[in-house]
Amino acid sequence: MNWSISRCLCLVILVAPVVACRRKMPDPDQSHVLARQRMVEMQLSSPVGRQRIVDRRVLEVMGEVPRHKFVPLAMRVYAYDDRPLPIGYGQTISQPFIVALMTASLELRPEDRVLEIGTGSGYQAAVLSGLVEAVYSIEIVPELGEQAKALLAQEGYANVQVRTGDGYQGWPEEAPFDAIIVTCAPESVPAPLVEQLRDGGRMVIPVGISDAEQSLYLLEKRDGELRQEAILPVRFVPMTGSGSPPPFQD
Repeated sequence: MNWSISRCLCLVILVAPVVACRRKMPDPDQSHVLARQRMVEMQLSSPVGRQRIVDRRVLEVMGEVPRHKFVPLAMRVYAYDDRPLPIGYGQTISQPFIVALMTASLELRPEDRVLEIGTGSGYQAAVLSGLVEAVYSIEIVPELGEQAKALLAQEGYANVQVRTGDGYQGWPEEAPFDAIIVTCAPESVPAPLVEQLRDGGRMVIPVGISDAEQSLYLLEKRDGELRQEAILPVRFVPMTGSGSPPPFQD
């Protein structure tokens, strides 16, 4: 009897520390959830010293999309910081505030079809995916386009199509679009994109010769004419491409 009791006590002593250690291990998924919640609150809905994002749908989606999966592994520790991050090939992922501001400016509806110029890592397309019916995204860097296409499919963003090509020409066979978002800066608004924007549609685009002279514009097409509003100064990578693209690669 005494031997049995002693044996049981020894088993408890051996097992208890293992259980305690397991409880102390951090849950990476939960830490990312908390980081996104802080990002939404501190950078978007209640920022200090700048414009608030008030579109509830945009805030909800920004709190759900795992931004850390759209940046290189070495950058994941900074994924929810208020800053752009490099994603390779001379390209960047915009800071969360700019992504939210551009998205909210489009005043998207669930039935909308959106054209994105500049897929990058796919993060902006992922955000749009949760707000609209379909997203068509064009990336000029083949390696980035293929990576983004694979990642978006892996993460279940089934309503996003990605192709490689010169975004200056848009995606004419899928036009017109209810909204267009451009994440690289041309010297002037590309005429093909204006043509592919439906009447009543909205486009948000950075325009400028150099990153020191760029402004983010909101354009609205009414009765075939464009109304434009400057939103704020920005710094985006320049739009590249000749304006006469090679054949698209779907």
